[in-house]
Amino acid sequence: MRPFNSPLECGLRILFVLNSARGRTADLQRLIAYDYLLVHSADVDGPESLHPSVPFRGTEFLVKRDVLNAGLNEMFSRELLDKTFGAAGILYRSTKLTTAFVSLLKTDYANLLRERADWVVKRFGDMKDSELSAFMTESIGKWGAEFERLAAINELEL
Repeated sequence: MRPFNSPLECGLRILFVLNSARGRTADLQRLIAYDYLLVHSADVDGPESLHPSVPFRGTEFLVKRDVLNAGLNEMFSRELLDKTFGAAGILYRSTKLTTAFVSLLKTDYANLLRERADWVVKRFGDMKDSELSAFMTESIGKWGAEFERLAAINELEL
């Protein structure tokens, strides 16, 4: 099992986000964006990123759908989040168990997740889905591209 960005890790991170959202619902696409922003918050002038900046990290946003969906299903199967079905599709929200579970996690990493989740919800929570989608689409090519520029500079013969 790969520990980084596994369904379990993604699902746990999203529990922090849903807990910070305090009962507001979010669809899978919004949660994919939130997960990226949670982990790479410095990419959008937020707090220091939780994970290192890696080349082409913007592609994480494009390939995370299945992994995050599996993580959400794992958390739902343990009754750690609520899933509703409606005209807008499948929406997720926190429950009392989400809050209770997240409050049990006291590690430094959990505290950083809590802080970043609060920041993500405060910064992006009021954006309409279309605005968040446009923001992510516009920015995705920039994230991790600085490594491409550095590599090009290193290959120059002076």
